[in-house]
Amino acid sequence: MLLQAAQLLSSGGSQITAISYPLLVLALTGSPAKAGIVAFARLLGMALFALPAGLAADHWNRRRLMIAAHAVRALVIGGLGALILLDEIAFWAIPFIAFVEGSGAAVFSAAQAGALRAVVPRRQLPGAVAIVTGREAAISLGAPALGGALFVLSRALPFVVHAVSYAFSTFALLAMRTPFQEERERDLSPLRSRLAEGFRFLWAHAFLRTCAFLYGLTNFIGPGVLLAVLVIGKRQGLSGGEVGLLLSAFGACLLLGAFLSPLVRRLLPVRGVLLLELWTWVGCGVFLVWPNVFVLTASILPTALAIPSTDSVVRGYQLAMTPDRLLGRVGSVQSTIALLIAPLGPLAAGFLLDAFSERATIAVFAAFGLVLAFWGTLSPAIRAAPSLDELAGLGTSPAAAG
Repeated sequence: MLLQAAQLLSSGGSQITAISYPLLVLALTGSPAKAGIVAFARLLGMALFALPAGLAADHWNRRRLMIAAHAVRALVIGGLGALILLDEIAFWAIPFIAFVEGSGAAVFSAAQAGALRAVVPRRQLPGAVAIVTGREAAISLGAPALGGALFVLSRALPFVVHAVSYAFSTFALLAMRTPFQEERERDLSPLRSRLAEGFRFLWAHAFLRTCAFLYGLTNFIGPGVLLAVLVIGKRQGLSGGEVGLLLSAFGACLLLGAFLSPLVRRLLPVRGVLLLELWTWVGCGVFLVWPNVFVLTASILPTALAIPSTDSVVRGYQLAMTPDRLLGRVGSVQSTIALLIAPLGPLAAGFLLDAFSERATIAVFAAFGLVLAFWGTLSPAIRAAPSLDELAGLGTSPAAAG
């Protein structure tokens, strides 16, 4: 409960500012491309620091890393709020601060995998991951609307609230007594060898390898389409609060999907769970026929329902089968694959919306989703996806991965 409380507070602040960043840029510059640059900078920080963060999480105390990440992010986000209040804000400062915040998020994320594994029995990890996804969904439900409303009251307010959330999250982490890592022997091997061990482990397991690439690439679609919803919504006359409500609908379906996840995992084989998300991404193509922001939002809601089930299977399986000493590195390799493509989604959306029509922009994302859906359907590794019943006695050899 303490771990979830800490993550709830920090994630809530992050979701509030996730909508406030583009609203701030649009208010200052009116440029969707510049809004995409800021989203790109935030995700780029996550991508560039994912691998070093994984090494750090497997080498140093994970609780201290999480607290240090909070401290850095609170400082820069609070500084942004102060600049806005003083009316000293310049555009260049926003992508820089977003980059630093994303870098801190990479460190926190790499360390929190070990924290979750430390307090949850192995067989219950898929359910625990579904709960984590549900928590994120609950935040996504309220935070965008709250962020938009706070921005209307004061442009600085969302960022001040975010900085304060880190302080309360830190108190929750300090109250925990469970170690976030097992006893370790000092690893004196070169950094390159330690990093390569994480890559080798992931590459040796066909199911994990395929999921890392396949679902990593879906991160191009999600952030890009959500930024498109924001920009198109503003173009079609919606206020910041109304755009926040549209994004909250996505969060509401994520939350509902988290509640439905146990039922979905019982009714469908693992392969069915995985393909369900992939094929729903194609639905955004409905916007090509009916170019309305409400239609675009409705078209991605089935994906939100499917995401928690996919996450619970893929993430739960990876956490259960990875040795504690490799948790940070294997997780960071997966994150790097996802995050190297994720910054390109909003960046592409911003520039496409500037240069081409809204229909052409969404067509690019729908076509990308169709390619991934066919890949997943034809993939031998997905076809031979392991059963969740294997988790109780799961080993760490390639054979154990199915």
